[in-house]
Amino acid sequence: MSSPTPATPASTRRRGRRLLAGLSAVATMTALTFLTTTAASAAPAGVPGMDVSGYQTNVNWSAAWNNGARFAYVKATEGSGYTNPYFAQQYNGSYNVGMIRGAYHFALPDRSSGATQADYFVNHGGGWSKDGRTLPGALDIEYNPYGATCYGKSASGMVGWIRDFINTYHARTGRWATIYTTTDWWSTCTGNYSGFAANDPLWIARYASSVGALPAGWGTYSMWQYADSGAVPGDQDVWNGSWDRLKVLACDGPC
Repeated sequence: MSSPTPATPASTRRRGRRLLAGLSAVATMTALTFLTTTAASAAPAGVPGMDVSGYQTNVNWSAAWNNGARFAYVKATEGSGYTNPYFAQQYNGSYNVGMIRGAYHFALPDRSSGATQADYFVNHGGGWSKDGRTLPGALDIEYNPYGATCYGKSASGMVGWIRDFINTYHARTGRWATIYTTTDWWSTCTGNYSGFAANDPLWIARYASSVGALPAGWGTYSMWQYADSGAVPGDQDVWNGSWDRLKVLACDGPC
């Protein structure tokens, strides 16, 4: 999403690049196949959206709206020490043109506890309000751009870390966080744990013409990141449903 610098951590670069981080040679070849598979000639069915980080700097939100994007996730934080310097422009700009928007946190489970990172996220833009235009915060949990794929954790340890984050976020905001991941990473690093599917919407990443197999427990996905470039800045996403259903997610029910 190269070596990190304080101003531009590796995870702010496009996910398509960072998905290769920390993989074995065999897994890297698999990931390369995954990433270079030709995406669908047209965007998947659903409501078009996008996600951005500091890598995109100041976004032209009017142009993104005119090109079809109706929702956006904006990176707020990483670990417990980095905030996106363009967060205000991106988070408020998407809202001001009419998009439903939300914030996401890039997890670094080897740096601090899930609770610590959830608190840091909420304290730096990752909160939620029942205004009909704010999505629940998203936990971006995936390949480690700085080292070992699973951040040195066992499957049970990773599940515990995620639970710590999810429960703290829920206690702070009243919402269950969206989980962004890939099926391969989830299977490798959580043992394909299914226990979060009942509450946490799934935002799946797969750059291909079909979404493919999903992590255990989720019978369907809520959002699909299907390409790292396209008609709008940043990664290309789609909501698996109607605009009205997206508003229900934002409102946590009718609003």
